[in-house]
Amino acid sequence: MAKAPPPTIDTELEDLPASMRWREWMGRAEAVIFASPEPVGRAVLARVVGRDCNLDRLIADIAAELTGRPYELVSVAGGWQHRTKPAFAGAIQASGALGRPGPALSQGELTILMAIAYFQPLTRTDLSTVLGRNVGRDAIAALRKQDYVASGPRSPQPGAPYTYVTTPAFLGAFGFASLRELPDMEKLEEAGLLSRDRLFSSDPLAALTSAGDDGAAEEHDGSHQDYSHDD
Repeated sequence: MAKAPPPTIDTELEDLPASMRWREWMGRAEAVIFASPEPVGRAVLARVVGRDCNLDRLIADIAAELTGRPYELVSVAGGWQHRTKPAFAGAIQASGALGRPGPALSQGELTILMAIAYFQPLTRTDLSTVLGRNVGRDAIAALRKQDYVASGPRSPQPGAPYTYVTTPAFLGAFGFASLRELPDMEKLEEAGLLSRDRLFSSDPLAALTSAGDDGAAEEHDGSHQDYSHDD
């Protein structure tokens, strides 16, 4: 059965005064963003406003009206989404309103995801080379299941294997508007906030903590993992 086309609406609103037209466009855009479980892109919002509507200005006006509210409008994964302000995270967690959290990434999966994010596109063989250990198919499958990675272009290597890239869901989950917002690895290392050696040798969480903590380095030294779950 064919899917019914979406209903059409008057987007130009030429019969309304300019101020009322603008308020209606703001309301429509915010309603669409509020109702969507995913970040809403520019093309989606353009369907409910007039051709001459300046979406950047519209979003700025919506965001300004949310000042003082416990949630805000943020740019995520090439679109916009309502997000609770970090200051209210404790209250939300204490309430238990979110229920049981989704599946957490394992240490190995997080390391693979970080490597793909920074060096994409990568084949599974590339990942094994970068991380210095075998990366199994099921480790990649676990990240694909959570929609954090997807197949990228085929590699020019013999056999033309698929590469792997991160997805908009990855950006949304980690709060990035685009990959350009990934922390610069060299700057993180210079600030002592990341150890590239730890990132690709043991614990990715420790890599993002105090890189100068000798005690932590001793604790994680030698704890090499095989990320392959293949038999």
